[in-house]
Amino acid sequence: MISKQLFHNPVMVSECLHFLSPEPGKTYLDCTLGGGGHSLAILEATAGKALVIGLDMDPEAVSYSRERLSQFEGSVILKEANFIRAGEILKTLNVNAVDGLLCDLGVSSWQLEKEERGFSFQKEGPLDMRMNPKAGFTAADILNSWREDEILAVLKKGEVPLALRIAREIVRFRTKKSFHTTQDLVNFLRELRLPFRRTMHPATLVFQALRIAVNRELENLSILLSSLPDLLKPKGRAVFIAYHSLEDRLIKTAFRTFEQNGTFSVLTKKVVRPSEGEIAQNPRSRSARLRAAERR
Repeated sequence: MISKQLFHNPVMVSECLHFLSPEPGKTYLDCTLGGGGHSLAILEATAGKALVIGLDMDPEAVSYSRERLSQFEGSVILKEANFIRAGEILKTLNVNAVDGLLCDLGVSSWQLEKEERGFSFQKEGPLDMRMNPKAGFTAADILNSWREDEILAVLKKGEVPLALRIAREIVRFRTKKSFHTTQDLVNFLRELRLPFRRTMHPATLVFQALRIAVNRELENLSILLSSLPDLLKPKGRAVFIAYHSLEDRLIKTAFRTFEQNGTFSVLTKKVVRPSEGEIAQNPRSRSARLRAAERR
């Protein structure tokens, strides 16, 4: 059972509602359902008279949100699916396009807190990191089986400092012992004594790079961004929340390209950050960066 507390604080809800401007009778696509917090806010803002379609790769998140949003039965359609299938799913629902799209990227509190998912270097668990626990390869597969050049590519894409040295040491280490748990990797990185920034744990960027690779996060985000003109109605709005520069850079570049070719107007000339009050209540929101655009 998922604790309600873990899904209690969706990020930047008021900002999302401001840019989405939800109205009764309209249709909204929540590409990253999570605990259903943003979907709930949209439904409450429209008195349950809008249709919300929610997608998530994590079956536990979909199950939890289905129960959480049960009071709005008839106004909610939830699907266990990667958001790159958004167009396909809308077609099966006879929805040509939506009035608003929300994508809150990153890892949910639920996934971070659950040891067996392997997302957090602060928790002892298997090196998994799959958002869909039934599909694909794991972080352990990368570390134990991939070639040095492939591991290097993963670390470089994640902008990990000293990527070459780390990749070489991973290959050398696994000749003696395999990587099985999160603490295996944390201890390995600690022994390397890498000169990372004092404010950042040495495992942070390595774990992030592995998670991005396992879930094809940047590739999937690029696919979703490229499909925005087909997913949104004229005057339809897209709101994205990113948590690191790799995601935010893709979103910023896509929005700029759309504005230049005349398909979208960017609503956020500067990235929007959470308020100090929200950060105080929910420290995990501190790295959130929101951008929004409207389909012309």
